[in-house]
Amino acid sequence: MTAIHKNMSILKLHNFSSDYFTDMIAESLNADFPAIQRLADEWISKANRFDRNGEALFVAKEGDRIIGVCGLNIDPYANSATTGRVRHLYVMLEHRRRGIGRTLVERVIDEASLNFDRLHLRTHSNVADQFYRAIGFTRYYGDEYCTHRLELGKRA
Repeated sequence: MTAIHKNMSILKLHNFSSDYFTDMIAESLNADFPAIQRLADEWISKANRFDRNGEALFVAKEGDRIIGVCGLNIDPYANSATTGRVRHLYVMLEHRRRGIGRTLVERVIDEASLNFDRLHLRTHSNVADQFYRAIGFTRYYGDEYCTHRLELGKRA
């Protein structure tokens, strides 16, 4: 568990209930970001439970409320079991600009460095592009499933 400030923590989630994410699902769907609904659907259907070697799902909690989420999977689009993928980063609107997203991604990077050589992700948002590049990811071209890459162990 990582503390961001006295009432907030980052936890690795082992058990999932879509009830934990009700507010986040509603807010993200309203923002035309279906990834959190997909996260819940895939967990329930057992399509993705972040339970393969090296995978993890992290949440930011303030009190009993989940206010952010970020996952780590083996990249299903890469031809390598040593490539991880950042998945489903989302921070509730009222909690943005407080370092929560960065802390979640850094926790994913720390976890990934135990099992993976690199991380991939895909985003089409200019804001997200700037966010990920500020953390150390570089733009990656020529792959429809990857827009950003981070070589682990070579982080700036």
